[in-house]
Amino acid sequence: MTKNPVETIEVELGIFIRRFIAATTNKKVGNLDRAAYLLLHQISTHGSAGVKALAEEFQLDMSTISRQTAALEQKGYLYRIPDPQDGRAYSMQLTDTGTAELALNKQARLEYLTKHLQDWTEEDQQRFGELLNKFNCTF
Repeated sequence: MTKNPVETIEVELGIFIRRFIAATTNKKVGNLDRAAYLLLHQISTHGSAGVKALAEEFQLDMSTISRQTAALEQKGYLYRIPDPQDGRAYSMQLTDTGTAELALNKQARLEYLTKHLQDWTEEDQQRFGELLNKFNCTF
């Protein structure tokens, strides 16, 4: 019996996510958990950002992002930039330590993925990346 393609995608995404999170959570790939890595990556790629903008980007509530950024600030990975128009508001920016930690984790993740994609052609890797990007842009 042939499965519906959406069922196949649903199961395969679940397996992929579980395996990748397990690898990163168990410190096999870097020291940052998924949330920390994605927050640091977002700020590194798009520049300093406030809690509201980050919450919107990740489709999370502001209290969750506030807790996550506070933990990263406490570790010395982020610092606050006060908003000159609103004394209560601020943006988060990476510290040199945060930039270095992100780079180390990114390198470890790339090595992990490279190992698991080593038998794929460059064309297959390119297409897989394009399809993942297309899928992620639907949210």
